[in-house]
Amino acid sequence: METPISSESNDWDRPFTEEELQEIEVAFQSATKRLQNSEDSSSAGDGDEYRRKSRRRLPESLFVFNFQNEATNSMSSLSSCTRSRSQCSYSFRSSTQAKIVMQYPEISFKGHVIYSRTTKEVEKSAVELLNFVEEKKRKEGHVALGFDIEWKPSFRKGVAPGKAAVMQICGDMSSCYVLHIIHSGIPQTLQSLLEDPTILKVGVCIAHDAYKVSLDHNVSVKTLEDLSELANKKFDEEPKKWSLASLTEKLLAKQLPKPSKIRLGNWEANELSKEKLQYAATDAFVSWYLYQALKSLPEIVDNKT
Repeated sequence: METPISSESNDWDRPFTEEELQEIEVAFQSATKRLQNSEDSSSAGDGDEYRRKSRRRLPESLFVFNFQNEATNSMSSLSSCTRSRSQCSYSFRSSTQAKIVMQYPEISFKGHVIYSRTTKEVEKSAVELLNFVEEKKRKEGHVALGFDIEWKPSFRKGVAPGKAAVMQICGDMSSCYVLHIIHSGIPQTLQSLLEDPTILKVGVCIAHDAYKVSLDHNVSVKTLEDLSELANKKFDEEPKKWSLASLTEKLLAKQLPKPSKIRLGNWEANELSKEKLQYAATDAFVSWYLYQALKSLPEIVDNKT
């Protein structure tokens, strides 16, 4: 995935001159020779000095990349993540212009995906979810569920998109529920869970998803936390509209796969494919996971008078 380099390097997008390209080549050749002749300490020292002189003429971002904190698996804290040159892919598009492509590892849900498509199956899943929530409340006093929905898109002008077809809910790293509500509807137990004001539902643009569920299924999803808004309270930078993918990169240094073939596919199909189930579960899991990371960060202190 291509990621823009920090705007602090204002000269990054300009073409390199032939002189600069020669300096890059000389610097790398010098480093190679030093490795081959490591026993010659004086020669290595001279090579180091030359590389330092040459490097000062190039954009700093060519050599060092500093990334934001990455959430640890335990979610107890965030640790600093620094990416080195060896973890980057260098792609020279021409003899005079260079571009760096960052390759983030993909994130995906590794736990158990519980798929329900009939009314009876969805009701059973909702009961399990409610039991999970009650147990979580007893242990921690607070419950947050990653929440997301999918629907069949429309590619024809004047034709409305389909109803909310799939609902995915995740509350830990072990299990995610994918509910095929276009076939089952929303049974009573699931409705009770969604309308329970003591259960926090988290996601990006979650108010829009809640509105669609209300419009399509006449069920109110209560107590919502938008991750984009929460992030803007935590990050000491200009507020922006975060997507789930951009937040995943920012906080976790991971790539959230969003293949169009799956994202824009038919979510009203009789049964969901393994790929669709994995995609849906991952979105709900990442929403829950990012919430855990964000809530552990202190809010910005405004020192302005």
